[in-house]
Order: sequence, then structure tokens, then C-alpha cells
Amino acid sequence: MSTGTARDTGGEVAAYMERLGARARAAARLMAAAPTAAKDAALEAMAKAIEDQAARLAEANARDLEAGRARGLDAALLDRLELTPARIAAMAEGLRQIAALPDPVGEITDLRYRPSGIQVGRMRVPLGVIGIIYESRPNVTADAAGLCLKAGNAAILRGGSEAIRSNRAIAACIRTGLEAAGLPADAVQVVETTDRAAVGALLRMEGYVDVIVPRGGRGLIERVSRESRIPVIKHLDGVCHVYIDDRADPGKAVRVAYNAKTQRYGTCNTMETLLVAEGIAPEVLPELARRYREAGVELRGCPRTREILGEEAVVPATEEDWRTEYLAPVLSVRVVPGLDEAIEHIETYGSHHTDAIVTEDWSRARRFLREVDSSSVMVNASTRFADGFEYGLGAEIGISTDKLHARGPVGLEGLTTLKWVVLGDGHIRE
Repeated sequence: MSTGTARDTGGEVAAYMERLGARARAAARLMAAAPTAAKDAALEAMAKAIEDQAARLAEANARDLEAGRARGLDAALLDRLELTPARIAAMAEGLRQIAALPDPVGEITDLRYRPSGIQVGRMRVPLGVIGIIYESRPNVTADAAGLCLKAGNAAILRGGSEAIRSNRAIAACIRTGLEAAGLPADAVQVVETTDRAAVGALLRMEGYVDVIVPRGGRGLIERVSRESRIPVIKHLDGVCHVYIDDRADPGKAVRVAYNAKTQRYGTCNTMETLLVAEGIAPEVLPELARRYREAGVELRGCPRTREILGEEAVVPATEEDWRTEYLAPVLSVRVVPGLDEAIEHIETYGSHHTDAIVTEDWSRARRFLREVDSSSVMVNASTRFADGFEYGLGAEIGISTDKLHARGPVGLEGLTTLKWVVLGDGHIRE
């Protein structure tokens, strides 16, 4: 298959994707029956291959970065594209964490006797074939492969054209791991073509693919949601909030709010709007503004924020700012009377991704946990913790702000489903 050359046609791409789908469906049947030991051995072999091939991965990534700069990719995209030594090491560590997790496949729960004498329960089983469409971050290739594999699924991975060299290098490590463990190499297939028609073809492969997971910008996810004939696990935006309550510890508040914005800018769990209670705003905002200024963060604030910090230090916030996922060193700041108004702001402008409160009042914390309708809700912790690795899932295949069938970081359980099982001993229904 060519990689996006002029001679590619829609028909050629569709036929290529059809072949991938057929091979993935055949591999999925084998993966559903694969023993835990084989899956864990494959994950360990993948991790070792990534470590052994770190120099090759870095070289391939450097070529992608060079091409990305030549194409004029912005700083946020380049940051997501880059494979630093730490990120390469984290890919291997993530695979080992997945291997260490309990295998959910085949687990029977809620088994109970019925009056008829039969036992009824539910068994956790793989979804089947998972199509993953993502942009920029090549580490998704390893994370997604590992999670799909451990959950007994086959995967078709379609990364962005900007990361094609990195993804191919990681795919070679994945194949090495599968072959070392005696599992089908087609259990994880990375789409080789950069032709955009491959995305459309994948979204129409309901005969082969059971679920689609898009990871990328709003445009990609909206397209997938609009065009897919297959169920989608997704989130559109990460408009995340930190609310500093007037009963917060000021030191904790500054640490959490600073980290939530500056630890990394181009991620969906980065804080985009800071809400501060009026009673504590004059105490914490000047110190936060000083730190943000040193980090190069532009502040866009409400009139009260500008009054506290000085109009020259804060750009006036517009209505659109409260709804914006910047993915950049820009932060919206709003002073609110208290908890009720903070919750109302989050409900009005948030994206149901991740929101946090900083407070020493547990009753207020409990209210925030109950009433904020987001996939992750936090007390006295940075929003940057909303991540599968940090949650102990080993890695994540994405974040879901949907309510069915998975919500929040999607790990192993989110890549399985349940079926009813009945155990009898010659029982018949009277």
C-alpha cells in the first residue's frame, strides 16, 4: 500500500482497509481465547523492544518533527508529537503496568441462584475489533495496542500523517512482541497509508469493527461522530476548571492551580479556566498571577480579576473565552461569589471532562463531587491527574465524556463488555 501518493484512489484505499478489517476480525477471535500468560508475555516483549529500539524511535520521531516544523505545525502540536526519552520510557512502563493488571476477560460476577435452581451471572468479554483514530501523539500507538491486547481485542490504529514514521517504528516493536508470544500479528495493525480516505473507510466498516475511538482535535472528533456507522467512545473538548473555594488552604490552592495549567499545556486535562471565590481572591490571585507571568501564561479575566491584578496585567475575557480549550499558555480567570456560582459556571461552560475544587471544607467538597457532572471530579488535586496512567489503568485508550458505555479514562474494563451466563444441571423451564 502506498502512503498517500497521488496515485492512491478511494477504491484502492477502501480495498486496503477492507483487507485490514478482515484480518483484524480473524485475529479478534484468536485474541478472545488467548490465555493471560500469552498476552502478558507479548506486552513484556513489546516493552523490551521499545527500550531496545529507543534510538530508532527517536530517529524516526526526529524526522517527523522536522517535517512538522516544515509544514508549520504549531507549538502545541509539536509538543504532542515529540517522543522525548522520558516519553519513550513511559511507553514501555505503561505496557508493563498493563501486563501487571488483572485480566478482566472471562471474569464472572454477580453469580446467584434463581428460584428455578439455575445460576445467573455476567461474564466480561472483549468488544472485538477496535478502530482507533488519533492525531499527533505517537505514544498512543503503544498505549492503545497494549490495552486492546490485554482486553482480548484486535485493533486497527490510524495515526496522523504527521507521526507516520514514529508510528511505523512503534508498530515494528508491537509486531515483535506479538510474534514472540505466539499471538497473531494481525491483532494490532497500524494503517500504513496517510490518505485521508482511510478514515472514511474505517468509519464504514461496521462488518469488521465493533467500536471507534477518536483521539485528536475537535474537527476530527466531530467528523467521526457525524460519519461513523459504528459506536464511538469520545470526548470533544477538555474545558477543565479549578475552583478555589474561600475555605481553601492558600498554599494548596496556589500549588494546585499553577500545576493544573503549567505542567503541560497541550493536553485535554489541562485547566483552561480558573474560578476563585471572592473571599479568597485578593489573597491567592496576586501570587498566582506572578507565577503565571514567570511561566509566560497570558491571563484573560473578568472585571473583578482585572481590578485585583491591574488592568494592564489581564486581558478582558470574552464570553467565548469561558468556552475555549486553549491547549496553550493562556488562562481564563473568573472571580465568583461562591460554590453555587462556581458549579453553575462549570455546568454552563464546561465540557464534562475534569473539574477540581480546592477547599478544606469537606461538606463543600462532597457537594462539588456530587453536583459537578464531569467524567472526573477532584478535591485538592490538579486536573492533570485525569489520566489512565495516573489512575492505575496502566495507560488509557482515551477519555470519554459520554455516559455509555465508558466514562473518564478508558482502560481495560472500558474495552470489554458483559454477557449473561446461565449455569444449570439439566434444568428446564416449567
